[in-house]
Amino acid sequence: MILFLLPAGDYDPTEAAVPWAALRDAGFEVRFATPGGKVALADPRLTDLGFSWLSPWLMTRRAELAAYRRLTEDPCFLAPSSYADVDPAEVTGLFVPGGHAEGMRTLLEDATAQRLFARVFTRDLPVGAVCHGVLLAARAKDPATGRSVLHGRRTTALTSLLELTGWNLTRFWLGRYYRTYRTTVQQEVTAALADPSHFLAGPPLPIRDTAARPGRGFAVRDGNYVSARWPGDCHRLAGEYLALVRAHEAERAVRRSG
Repeated sequence: MILFLLPAGDYDPTEAAVPWAALRDAGFEVRFATPGGKVALADPRLTDLGFSWLSPWLMTRRAELAAYRRLTEDPCFLAPSSYADVDPAEVTGLFVPGGHAEGMRTLLEDATAQRLFARVFTRDLPVGAVCHGVLLAARAKDPATGRSVLHGRRTTALTSLLELTGWNLTRFWLGRYYRTYRTTVQQEVTAALADPSHFLAGPPLPIRDTAARPGRGFAVRDGNYVSARWPGDCHRLAGEYLALVRAHEAERAVRRSG
């Protein structure tokens, strides 16, 4: 069972729906967990409210929004577990979407979610994270070392350039909407790594990928872990994570047959 960790609300719909659709269409079981076991909806500004004249650039695109609408009709999405009720022994993979609105804090600052992430990560199961979701990885501590599970790994995440660009474009009417924390995601994630060079920012001019052209996106794979920066990487990320899950399932099948 692949588990998606969602906050109480405000996550990015593309970052949740595109990887989910890839897994479901490939026949994998996907379930969800939220802080209190209640259904969690995406950031309404990205799905409905928009950004005035900036909406064509900042809102969720039509195809990805359709994937999100499909996600919200899935029976497993409509019956999430709470973080505390998840049995880690049943989890065969974990995925964490991002988002920058206030509700994301209910995931990123939750100690139970951090411990669950660390437990799955250190079991060498397939793990994926994107954007602010990588903050959960940075904050998850390996019980054997007391350090972040990302210490010694290569990763990407929402870059400071992307985060500050979004903030500067909208701050005069949306305030700190694009600044979840005073420290940027890139700064906090980099501080958790063994070497700052292990943070890979990708091309300086990001181009949104599509289902037909996933190679436009950027993702970083290191062992059992794959990460990406923003919604524009999510078709590439979905393919990379699906490949991780398939490889893990193939290894399990070999072990069972042997």
